[in-house]
Amino acid sequence: NTSRVPVREALRSLQASGLVVSRRNAGVFVRQPAPEEIIELYTFRALLDGFCGECAAKLADSVRKKLVTELKTSLAEMRLAAKSQDTERYYFANLSFHWLIVQAAGNRKIFDAYQSVIQQLHLCRLKNLSMSLGRKASLEEHRAIVEAIALGQAAKTKRLLTCHVTRAEHRFFEVEP
Repeated sequence: NTSRVPVREALRSLQASGLVVSRRNAGVFVRQPAPEEIIELYTFRALLDGFCGECAAKLADSVRKKLVTELKTSLAEMRLAAKSQDTERYYFANLSFHWLIVQAAGNRKIFDAYQSVIQQLHLCRLKNLSMSLGRKASLEEHRAIVEAIALGQAAKTKRLLTCHVTRAEHRFFEVEP
């Protein structure tokens, strides 16, 4: 019971963000990025995550403690989702975890760039997180990240987040057919 106008607008928005492609006289299809593009996106995401993590670890103690509490909540949600093998729930808790860190950097341009990268990597990340091995590794990496932020270890947090994203990229290509 939805008219065609809002559907067309939604599809145009998805096309503008690079998630779908429109083929004349054929329809609209989910866009499949080339491996080179996926590597570039993960590389850019690793830079952004690392920088934002470094900023988060440098926050004033009171602000950092509040962030750590929120990160622990997201991590607990990821653990519950992993235990019940609920990929969608895990994915959204994982998104929340990373958004908290990106928001802590306090830079709107980085936030916008990050949002664009995450949208383009959506299917890759879902595929990664649907694998129990990927979730198990991801949980341990997230735990270490929270610990480094809690201790205010900026360089370590940057390294952990950069490696976390790089490992996710490697896991993605390991499960590719």
